[in-house]
Amino acid sequence: MSLQAWVATRKGLFELQHEGAKGWRIAGTSFLGDPVSMVLPRGAGAFGERMLAGLNLGHFGVKVQASDDGGKTWHELPAPVFPPQPDGAAGPAWKLVQIWSMERDASRLWCGTNPGGLFRSDDGGASWALQHGLWDRTERLEWFGGGYDSPGIHSICPHPQVPDELLLGISCGGVWRSTDAAAGWELLGEGLVADYMPPELQTVLNTQDPHRIVRCAAQPEVLWCQHHCGIWRSADNGRHWLRLQGPVSSFGFAVAAHPDDAGTAWFVPAVKDQCRVPVDGALCVQRTRDGGQSFEVLRAGLPHAGCYDLVYRHGLAVDRSGRHLLMGSTTGGLWASDDGGDHWQDLTLRLPPIYAVRFEGG
Repeated sequence: MSLQAWVATRKGLFELQHEGAKGWRIAGTSFLGDPVSMVLPRGAGAFGERMLAGLNLGHFGVKVQASDDGGKTWHELPAPVFPPQPDGAAGPAWKLVQIWSMERDASRLWCGTNPGGLFRSDDGGASWALQHGLWDRTERLEWFGGGYDSPGIHSICPHPQVPDELLLGISCGGVWRSTDAAAGWELLGEGLVADYMPPELQTVLNTQDPHRIVRCAAQPEVLWCQHHCGIWRSADNGRHWLRLQGPVSSFGFAVAAHPDDAGTAWFVPAVKDQCRVPVDGALCVQRTRDGGQSFEVLRAGLPHAGCYDLVYRHGLAVDRSGRHLLMGSTTGGLWASDDGGDHWQDLTLRLPPIYAVRFEGG
């Protein structure tokens, strides 16, 4: 059975097909020339046969496109819209800048935006409702941008065994969890440390910058976080976090969690802060298979020198088997592994800068 994946880039959405020994190939393109900030492939759950893509068209605005035939044809749906901003309201402008995350649970679709709004759709994306339970929290006024001028929701982690529960990662706004379909929220994250803040504020939960949070599907109480200031793992659904040490670097953006093995996750290390390139110009992946007690450095098939590709938040993905991985960079590099990261193949497709890679059904 062939694998299918999607690559959202600065100049279009690319469909990839993996056909055994033949490897990966580009099977189709959509929106060629347009920035695609996020894609939601088909998968289990609500409106599982519908794909969504978020496009950022500059002065033409943010658009949402949907496909009901596996990406062969697309039609436009309404984009999320913020309500009118009250006069004198504090915080960033109530205007949609970017769609940064899209996920589905058993009965609804979720969309995270920049600025930090969470939107919900109960009709397959035909309409979107801002979730005021989070937006109206006074804590939101303390959030700030992590790489963008305003804060954004980049990680949405529905609980696969609890229909109305989901957990969010916000840059820079910390870790939030709802157990009632986004009506009420609790700020979590004990153990996270923001070294960029003054010493007395480094453990404040509301100003943490989790670059990416992912959940183990089979053991959903286990979460992995690549934070601006390190690598963390939670074994109690985000309430407490244990800091881990990557052998090459604990800084990075991307993380992928094995769907069945709660001890296994992959990270892509980089030089911290303003530099943001692979350490020593050598691209590698850090993998743990024992819950973060130790890490392996995976380099086979990856550039060992002269490489300055950065893998961003959504640039690393693993399929449902836990064997196949894809990794895409902000300079258009794309690598694949068919053995859990032990060996990598440069797909040499020369793509535009990559914003997100996602497996079909993942």
